[in-house]
Amino acid sequence: MKCGNNGEKPTCEQVKELEKIISKIPNEDEIYEASETIKALADPTRLKIVYLLRSGELCVCDIMEALEKPQATVSHHLNILKNAGFLKWRKEGVWTHYRLSNSKIPENINELLKNH
Repeated sequence: MKCGNNGEKPTCEQVKELEKIISKIPNEDEIYEASETIKALADPTRLKIVYLLRSGELCVCDIMEALEKPQATVSHHLNILKNAGFLKWRKEGVWTHYRLSNSKIPENINELLKNH
């Protein structure tokens, strides 16, 4: 970064401070991965699923009933949350049961939205 003193460009001290700040930002791959994880929550149905699961494990059939959505739709959203690392699951017969991978996920979402 170039610096200057003519008022149009940052001073050399400002440039050094910016470089320090930039050096603490995660790299491009980490930023991309974080944005993909956050996108997994950027859907009303998926947020509802997270809030449903805050009370504990639920069968896909329970989630379908609560959301009044077909199995294919619920499975699609569960897969996105699962791939993002928000869910754990176990099979029982023909049904899969889901739970949050971390019980603090709804609390963390609420904290992010607190100033909204």
